[in-house]
Amino acid sequence: MPKMKTKSAAKKRFKITSTGKVMAGAAFKRHCMSTKSTKMKRTSRRTGALSKADGIIIKRNFMPYG
Repeated sequence: MPKMKTKSAAKKRFKITSTGKVMAGAAFKRHCMSTKSTKMKRTSRRTGALSKADGIIIKRNFMPYG
């Protein structure tokens, strides 16, 4: 059976940690930053772990060898 391919978009957007969690950048931080609160901008700087259910979907469908 041939190897499965990792989706290129997922490769660029997600990172899988050594413990198996899926990390992703925060949404809603590209433009119109003047209307967003300082707290939202501050907490959006770092990447965060996705929920367990979302992580399973990413690993199963988009990153088969992650």
